[in-house]
Amino acid sequence: MSILRKRLNDFDDTLNAEEIDLGCLKRLCFHGIPDEGGLRPFCWKLLLNYLPPTRSSWSETLTRKRTLYKTFIEDLIVTPGEANSDGERTDVTLHDHPLNLNPDSKWQTYFKDNEVLLQIDKDVRRLCPDISFFQQGTDYPCQEIVNASGQKRLHHRVQHTVLRSANVERKGLGVTKQQIAVSIRKASEDYAPLTEGGEAHWEVLERILFLYAKLNPGQGYVQGMNEIVGPIYHAFACDPDPNWREHAEADTFFCFTNLMSEIRDFFIKSLDEAEFGINSMMTKLTNQVKANDPEIWMRLNQQELCPQYYSFRWLTLLLSQEFPLPDVMRIWDSLFADENRFSFLIHICCAMILLLRDQLLAGDFATNVKLLQNFPSMDIQIVLSKAAALAGKSLNSP
Repeated sequence: MSILRKRLNDFDDTLNAEEIDLGCLKRLCFHGIPDEGGLRPFCWKLLLNYLPPTRSSWSETLTRKRTLYKTFIEDLIVTPGEANSDGERTDVTLHDHPLNLNPDSKWQTYFKDNEVLLQIDKDVRRLCPDISFFQQGTDYPCQEIVNASGQKRLHHRVQHTVLRSANVERKGLGVTKQQIAVSIRKASEDYAPLTEGGEAHWEVLERILFLYAKLNPGQGYVQGMNEIVGPIYHAFACDPDPNWREHAEADTFFCFTNLMSEIRDFFIKSLDEAEFGINSMMTKLTNQVKANDPEIWMRLNQQELCPQYYSFRWLTLLLSQEFPLPDVMRIWDSLFADENRFSFLIHICCAMILLLRDQLLAGDFATNVKLLQNFPSMDIQIVLSKAAALAGKSLNSP
């Protein structure tokens, strides 16, 4: 029996149990989830605590969550004065109009939402530019939106506006959160949609991120979240089973929400110094480099090459910008299966630095910054095997 066939059998045995052993599943997934049979999207739903381990409760859980997501769309994506998805119009009176400065005004909320939406729209359009997937049409456009009478699609709300000025505010791990002023956009053809009734995959992500921002006002949307939700949605939207693929949007929303609940400290500035805040994570990385290769640590320290210059992005975006999408998914198999929840991320980042040992010792500051900010192409199995060794584990070959 081939190694792959044995691994597939191991996954089947684990996933077909009435009560799934999550410990066993995590051990399997840590070594990589096979691409065959839609295993990755299925396992990710379990690892991200979307599906419970008891199979008999899946139907009720999925129905409840997917119905709830439709409710979010109906309740939160609405323009004052326009029809809701049920054909009814929102209550707009003389006391609530576009010039109303009352902070409780629906119009004021609408305009503030558009500021957030403008940044989301910009970010999702440029997601994974090396592949065409996100620009392609989905086979399952959101019927509550595309067929709703009078309902304006999100990208239509910003198609005539651009960023005119921005006061950039550090918002956490993140990258930035912007207070956006808008001005009239020259032409709408830059935002041309697909055919009538169709939606591109980036539009689906735009809706997911907008709803997340609406439902989490304390955090809102922070640049970089698009890079987190993208690989999850890609995995779910490419599921070979159409019954799963049809609900990729709702399933992605809840898995993304669960994942963000675990890494939210990365995106909130006030939590930078918390145990799992970004500064703490970078300190752990620096200490691990020092413990495993004092010479490299000394070289970077002498050059004053701070971890903020390169590992800030590595950690906040879970390495989604450093590797091709298939490699990112393989990395995330191990990260999601990590019993200590993302401690393995530190080991991977450390391995990346140690594997560049010769170049870093030979390079000057400018060369090394460029090298670390543009990690060279490398077999991801080599990186993960090195990281596993640092963690005191062994990694099986795929």
